[in-house]
Amino acid sequence: MDSVQSSQPEMAKKARVEVEHPMLAMMGMLIGGFVGMFSETSLNIALPQLMAQLNVSTATVQWLVTGYMLMVGIVLPLSSILTKWFTTRQVILFALIDFTVGAIISASAPGFGVLLFGRMIQGIATGLILPLMFTVAMQIFPPYKLGAAMGMVGLVIMFAPAVGPTLAGIVLGVASWRWIFWLFVPFLVIAFGFAVTSLKNIAEVTRPKVDFLSIILSTIGFGSLVLGVSMASERGWGSAAVIGALVLGILVLAWYTHRQLTMEKPILNLRAFAIPGFRIGAVLVMINFGIILSAMYLLPMYIQKGLLVPVALTGVIMFPGGVMNAVVSAVAGRLYDQVGAQKPARIGFIISMVGALMLALTSTSTAIWYIILAHVILMIGAPLAMSPSQTHGLNALTGPIAADGSAIMNTLQQIVGAISTAIATSLLGIGQAAYIANGANHAAGAFVNGTHYGFYFTFILALAGFLLALRLPKAEK
Repeated sequence: MDSVQSSQPEMAKKARVEVEHPMLAMMGMLIGGFVGMFSETSLNIALPQLMAQLNVSTATVQWLVTGYMLMVGIVLPLSSILTKWFTTRQVILFALIDFTVGAIISASAPGFGVLLFGRMIQGIATGLILPLMFTVAMQIFPPYKLGAAMGMVGLVIMFAPAVGPTLAGIVLGVASWRWIFWLFVPFLVIAFGFAVTSLKNIAEVTRPKVDFLSIILSTIGFGSLVLGVSMASERGWGSAAVIGALVLGILVLAWYTHRQLTMEKPILNLRAFAIPGFRIGAVLVMINFGIILSAMYLLPMYIQKGLLVPVALTGVIMFPGGVMNAVVSAVAGRLYDQVGAQKPARIGFIISMVGALMLALTSTSTAIWYIILAHVILMIGAPLAMSPSQTHGLNALTGPIAADGSAIMNTLQQIVGAISTAIATSLLGIGQAAYIANGANHAAGAFVNGTHYGFYFTFILALAGFLLALRLPKAEK
């Protein structure tokens, strides 16, 4: 009996899969994941310029954001089955090559259609890399280092979207938007080198039967849902096309969910939601991602079209928030090891509410320091809640279902991000229309009024996150 008890601390010190250099094994995925998440928001700051150069509307140009996230969301559910058919190394190497091809197509695009096609190819790669980052980290780091490891992954997830607008603004200040994509290529080549030399397989290749009907249902369901919300920004929520797409998406996803729950070997094991710890953690992560994506979509456009600030200076204004995001993301992962998820998540959502409310109270003459402060506050709150909630959710899963948990969480995170961006676009249009309907004829003022509607949505998401975080348990001592 004593020998069994004495072996338990030793087991806690061992990783599920022993790897000689865990950090080197993770490096290719971390760089690839950083580029993927950077790509998710880096174009936000270029959207006004792209609208003018490519002669497209706000509702159309938003597809460069939502289309990318839609592809991520479609591919993510397939990550679990793909890792059973191909080695971890093969999937990551393919993803990095795919992303490089997509970046080159986007950089060379002669028009909007080809640019969107390149973006969607990049989305495939991000959809493969994101879940594997979490799955591999959970496998190759020992339990006592899990919080720090997840914090490191969280740093990539949170820091890249935050600094994306800043770096993109600097690029746009000295070159065209095409260079945003050209700059991806050398980082992807470096990531490829790390993956070739250091990444090993961490899961057994069993090649199970593939349920193609589930894949079709997932693609149609998620695609219709995002399409419906995205069309609402241009056609209105009462449009027959919007209602039809939303109803189709909901019905097909209900069929997909039923199929996954009744299959012996589902594509995505949704039974993970039966575990309370995972369920709460996953929903908190989805809400948090909606907060970040909606705010980071609206803020660069508000600065440029509401305050009439040049694009390069817009990037500079957003830089302090990006730095704060990085610092808090790194600390938040370690906080989970010390105090659990309850306190960081609750405090994080409260701080996020303050930041969102501050942004909703802006005007066409708001001081730059106020915008920076509001952004910094938001970038303290969001990552403070994100990493502990994510680790809490994934840590509730054990065995084979752990890989599905990562895929579920990341899939729904991207879908919620795409829907949140589309809703923010729709509210932006509604706010502008309301301003003009009141007899005002000031373009900047109308745009600012539209962003207020969007930032109130961000506030509501933060409030919902806080109320759900009240259900998180206290840390075990």
